[in-house]
Amino acid sequence: MGDWRIMGVVNATPDSFSDGGAYLDAGAAVSHALQLREDGADILDIGGESTRPGADDVPLEIELARTIPVIEGVRKKGCAAAISIDTRKPEVARAAVTAGASIWNDVTALTFAPDSLEVAASLSCDIVMMHAQGDPKTMQKDPHYDDVVEEVYAYLAKRIEACVKAGVDETRLIVDPGIGFGKTLDHNLALLANLDRFCALGRPVLLGASRKRFIAALDRDAPAGERLGGSLAAVMAGLKGGASIFRVHDVAETRQALSVFSAIEDRR
Repeated sequence: MGDWRIMGVVNATPDSFSDGGAYLDAGAAVSHALQLREDGADILDIGGESTRPGADDVPLEIELARTIPVIEGVRKKGCAAAISIDTRKPEVARAAVTAGASIWNDVTALTFAPDSLEVAASLSCDIVMMHAQGDPKTMQKDPHYDDVVEEVYAYLAKRIEACVKAGVDETRLIVDPGIGFGKTLDHNLALLANLDRFCALGRPVLLGASRKRFIAALDRDAPAGERLGGSLAAVMAGLKGGASIFRVHDVAETRQALSVFSAIEDRR
């Protein structure tokens, strides 16, 4: 079970749910990114707009100012990790790829802007397409599904089809069921318990469950900084379910857990 990658989170934002404001300064964000690489991150996911529940939209100019200097700074340091830009905006994705990013991580699965698909096809970078019900401002108000697993699966299948039709190379696509994005506790648990369903899409599955609120719902309302145990449990469940990319805040601990768990499973 050794074919996995760790995506380390670099939030260049003032209001992210877990570490908002800690890395708003570009120098601090670059240092944090380099530390995550040292800790074992294969991918550095750099974002300048929080998509936590209730978050406000960020103007294009501000998002560019938060993210592009960080990408450039990481590259100037000679860091060889892949860089992902966490954005809904095609203009930010284009600038990020020019600066050195090779992955566009879009929580709207290329639906935010009319030209998102066109830009994705032109960039020839890898694309993470995530499912979300609603937008960050409203998504947790009253999420509802008749069958969350099948509805999320159908949505991602349609987005793959739309991407291919628009000229995006299917081999560049990665899918993400969107834990916590318009989902209740029961919805999140159903998705985590059935991740193998998404492997049937034929694309790598990314799991982003690190420090999310569903963990607190299961364990005494633990604050974001005290959800490491639950985050690692979700990663282990994800690995068993077939996920191969794990977006996390705690890279060193996740790397160790994945290494040990994989070694045990390989002896079975």
